[in-house]
Amino acid sequence: MHRNRDLYQFLVENSWQMTEDWYQMVDDQDPESIYSSNDPKIIQTLKEQNQDYFLHLHKLFIEEEGKFFSEFKKWSEELAKDQKHLTTPVHCVVREFNHTKDVYLSYLKKFYQENTDKINVDQLLNWIEIVGRVVNLSIYIYIDEAHKNTIKQLEAQKQMINELSSPVISLENKTALLPLIGDIDTARAKLILESTLTQCAERRIEQLCIDLSGVAIIDTMVAHEIFNLIRALKLLGVQSILSGIRPEIAQTAIQLGLDFEEITTTSSLARALEWIKA
Repeated sequence: MHRNRDLYQFLVENSWQMTEDWYQMVDDQDPESIYSSNDPKIIQTLKEQNQDYFLHLHKLFIEEEGKFFSEFKKWSEELAKDQKHLTTPVHCVVREFNHTKDVYLSYLKKFYQENTDKINVDQLLNWIEIVGRVVNLSIYIYIDEAHKNTIKQLEAQKQMINELSSPVISLENKTALLPLIGDIDTARAKLILESTLTQCAERRIEQLCIDLSGVAIIDTMVAHEIFNLIRALKLLGVQSILSGIRPEIAQTAIQLGLDFEEITTTSSLARALEWIKA
């Protein structure tokens, strides 16, 4: 049995000192870590968060185990979403969780030493084991949330890069330019198709020059997507002009049996722009 109201009272009474002991262990030189801040407001916030953590952890010794872990997990999941901690290197946060555990265990041992006539070693070991489980749960929840946050950021960055890498640049007289640069995989080709159609429809574009001079290689699937884009643009009333097609890309298109007869092509972007102005 891990519950003990006397221990609970002892921990509550020493909570702020436990937080001060924890902060004395903080020695962070990483400028990206929130724990390296010298700002009094940030330091106070860190202490208050640590204190809140302790107060929730104390309840372990007065609540039924299943209820405690269920409520503590929900609270920890909300705590893990704190953006300042999510932007702190993971190893720094994990280190402070372990420092928090070290402080907590030291106070469990202190309580045991002051109550050896009431508490046996087995009880102390039981407390140490269950506190370790709680802190490990906190670490797992934080790392899981940090991972989700990283994936979310990477996806946002990828989307931004894709959007920036397929811009429809308005020219004059309802004409526009779509300069494609770099490697194009199937996923990016689909995004280009969707983005281009949307931008052309919104701007009422009538002629679009798709410049491929910055694209070195196009595989079978991507070539199909580009021709799908041209066909879809035609349905919107947009005339497409292909410029800067490299020999290897032209060879791929011929091997695929793609029909260029209804598509205006030019050797360079300059020629395409001259054709549009004509």
